This record gives sequence, structure tokens and C-alpha cells, in this order.
Amino acid sequence: MSQKFRLTIAQLNPTVGALQANAERARAIWAEAREAGADMVAFPEMFVTGYQTQDLVMKPAFARDAMRVVHELAQTCAEGPAMGIGGPYLEGGRLYNVYYVLERGRIAAVVKKHHLPNDLVFDEKRLFTPADIAGPYRVGPLIIGTPICEDAWHDDVTEAQAESGAQILLVPNGSPYSRGRHDTRMGLMVARVIETGLPLVYVNLAGGQDDQIFDGTSFVLNPGGHLTHLLPGFVEAVTHIDFVETPEGWRAEPGDKSPLADDWERDYHAMVTGTRDYLHKSGFRRVLLGLSGGIDSALVATIAADALGPENVHCIMLPSEYTSAHSLEDAAAVARALGCKLDTVPISGSRAAVTEALAPLFAGLAADVTEENIQSRLRGLLLMAISNKTGAMLLTTGNKSEVAVGYATIYGDMNGGYNPIKDLYKTRVFETCRWRNETHRPWMLAPAGTVIPPRVIDKPPSAELRADQKDEDSLPPYPVLDAILDGLVERDLAVEDLVAEGFDRATVKKVEHLLYISEWKRFQSAPGARLTTRAFWLDRRYPMVNRWRDPS
Repeated sequence: MSQKFRLTIAQLNPTVGALQANAERARAIWAEAREAGADMVAFPEMFVTGYQTQDLVMKPAFARDAMRVVHELAQTCAEGPAMGIGGPYLEGGRLYNVYYVLERGRIAAVVKKHHLPNDLVFDEKRLFTPADIAGPYRVGPLIIGTPICEDAWHDDVTEAQAESGAQILLVPNGSPYSRGRHDTRMGLMVARVIETGLPLVYVNLAGGQDDQIFDGTSFVLNPGGHLTHLLPGFVEAVTHIDFVETPEGWRAEPGDKSPLADDWERDYHAMVTGTRDYLHKSGFRRVLLGLSGGIDSALVATIAADALGPENVHCIMLPSEYTSAHSLEDAAAVARALGCKLDTVPISGSRAAVTEALAPLFAGLAADVTEENIQSRLRGLLLMAISNKTGAMLLTTGNKSEVAVGYATIYGDMNGGYNPIKDLYKTRVFETCRWRNETHRPWMLAPAGTVIPPRVIDKPPSAELRADQKDEDSLPPYPVLDAILDGLVERDLAVEDLVAEGFDRATVKKVEHLLYISEWKRFQSAPGARLTTRAFWLDRRYPMVNRWRDPS
């Protein structure tokens, strides 16, 4: 009679530092797995601490506390399935990223991570000690090899574990979302399966932490790269995988495969998830934002309403004499379609007071961008005052194109605690609005239908800080600007490369200059949902003071 093994995998959303809460969640899932007759339950990488911890994990008291919590889990989850759970491990004055295997009231195995990633948002070489390649361990009838996240991106760890007798590979991950990342992961894991001839279980985190969003989409592959299970994206999910021993080795029986959404939906889901979790994990339940009647604030309001519910989104219109009638109408239309509260707070009185106060110092000086920025800063001041008074977090609304070239006012429209669209170029903002008007999913809490009126999408973008102002007065048209930024930021191209692609040299040089001189603004900007591998903050780290310019 063939032997069987039931493995429960838990794609969950821990919170960094919430050690007891994360452990309680693991204990509850373990109890579900026991009721389902599982032999083992597996959680993702660094689950007990949440991920990423950054330098917090290097604090000895924190690492020791996490280890204590793991020991308590082992003791309280003794009568039932084994448990695999990620966490830190201190030994001999060295800190390791490990996967604990808990069984019969004790820590039965400690698998240490061998390859430490040191690119993109990861700098684990700063945090942990690389360990020798770990061998497999036995749970019941099954010998399991566990390459931890980055270990499975290289063939040496999986090959060594297969040669040491592993019968399946269990890969715990803390792999954040970026556009196209799932295909990369799947391709690499298929390669590991083909190389070793072993089934592979890939279990990833879900949910948001700071700027990073973990997209789940855990999966199971049989030899030959055949997909047997695919869990949904961005949400918590638990499933039971039944392995059966065959003459050819252990094989996973077929299970559920959730449809994989396209990049537009996955980007939008990431922004909604990132906004919700940043707020909730920070202790906030409500947000406010300045709703200008423009496309960026309309999209941020929609994301916030989808994440938190329209009743928890407070929109504020702050008009001046330069605010057009259609902007007032459009802002009202967005708030009405979403079902969000809208208040209007004119800035004319406060602007007059500031103008009067500064008049003696500005006498004889021509009006310029200073007066424009005063309007933006007054709006920022008023919004922050409302935030302080009501306890709602202020969202800021600058897209990646604006953030890149500094087309935003520090201490003005850059005020806020979180920016849902920080990694979304303006051209993608337009298309995302159209996509959301046509698309509704059960995880969206705002109404279906056209929540962003076509006029908001189609009208020429303007900051409305002076008469007849248009963004293109100061910047190249957004399709041109975004294409140049794609070259400079996303692809790290030289100026001559972009000129060879057909762009005007003077325009490229202007964008390069704006990009570099705006670094200090980005250093002070709010965090936002990471959608690409070149998001501003951890992915792309440049000096604020930088005199170099591309000489080409």
C-alpha cells in the first residue's frame, strides 16, 4: 500500500514585531491542520518576526525574544503535526535566518539559510551570517529538503539536498511583489524541479509591510515542472497538499489552481493591499486626502476607498482663485461616485494673510514659483491640521513621474504618511483609472462602475497654481517624460543610449538634471507601494548631494 503525507501550507500576512500575534496565528492554523489530518504545516520565511525586519533583527533582545516564542510554539503544538516556521537564530554570537522544524514538543531541526540576497530591497548580508548548505530532515515517512527563499534561486543547495536523500523540496519565502516577478519565480522553480527530479512546494508571504507588498501566489510543482496547486494572489490562503509515494517517487496529487491576474490587476491589488496594511498595521483605520479634481488624487481616493471602505475616506477640496469650476465639479463627482465624505476648505483667506505677512520682505521682488508653493504649503498645513485633529492619516498623491523630477512641493502636496501611487508613472495612472472604471473584484470595497469620470482622465493635467497652468509648461509631455525616466531609472541607460533611441538630447539632459536634483525631496517623501524593481527608496539609493552628470 502506498504511503501518504499531508502537508498544509499557510500563505499568511504577519506583522513585523508582533511576535505573539504571529505565533497565535501559526498556532491556530496548526490546529486546523491537525483537524484536517496533516502530517506537517508549513509557514513562510521569517514568519514569527514578520518580514522584512531590517536592522530590528540585529537587536539581540529582539532575536532572543523571537527564539523564545518559537520554543513556546514547539511546546504548545506538541500533540499533532510537525510545524515548519521561519525566524532568526542566534548561535555563538552569530545571527542566522533559519527555518525551524518543530515536532513532539521540541525543535527537531534548524535549517540555516546559505545564500543571503544583497540586491533590490534585500541586504541580508548586513543582517545575517551565511551558513553551510543544510541537509534534509525527516518528518514521518518523508525526507524533506528546505532551501530558504534565495537558496532556491541557485542550483547548489537544491542539488546538495537531493543528493543527500531529499524526496521533496519545501521552499519558504518572503518574496515581495514586483511587476513580472511571479513568472521569474516560476521559471526558476521549474528549473530546480527539472534539475533534481523532485516535487517542490513554494510557500510565500501575503500582505504589506512598509513599501513592500507580498503577493502570495504560493504553488506546488511535480517533476517535469507540472503545476498542481496555485494559491490566490495577495490574500491569506491555507491549503492541504496530499503527497503519495509512487514507484517513481513522491508526487503531489492535483489540487486547486487559482487564476493568475494580469499585470494591471496585480499592480492595483498591490496598491490596495499596501495601503490597507500600512494603515492597519500602523494603528490607523481612516484616511484623508486633498481631492483636487485631477487624476492623481482621484486614483488615490479610489485606492483608499477600495482598501478601507468609502466611509473611512475623507476628501478635502482646497480651492483658490486658480481652481477651475470643472475641478470643483470633478472632485465632487469622484467623491459622490465613491461614496466618500467631501468637505471644502478655501485657502483664499489664509493665503491673503501669508501674502500680507511676507509683503515687507517681498517688496520689489517679482512673483514667481514662491507664490505657487505657498498655495501648496497652505494646503499641506490645513490637511495636516485636519489629520491631527481627526486621527486620520493623510495620504499624499504624487505619481512616480512627479516624484522622479521633483514636480511637487516639499512640505506642501508632498505632506502625508503614505503614497499609494508613488511607484506608478503618470502614463500608467491614466490606464489604471480606465482599468478600474471597467473592473470590479470582490476585494474592492468601493462601488463598481465609473468611479473616476472620463473628464478627470482626459483633461490636460494641471497643478492649478497660476492662471491657465498646464504640467507641460514645465515638463515634457508625459509619454515622452515617462519613456525617458524608464531609460534613466528602470534601465540605468546613459544619455547617449536614449539619444540613440530617438530622444532629443536637450530634453534627456533636462530630465536627468531634474532627477538628480530632486533626490533630497525623495529622501523626505512618504513611503508608497512598491510595484517595480526600481522603486524610489530601497531599490534605488542615490546620494542627495551629487555633482556628477552623464558626460555623453
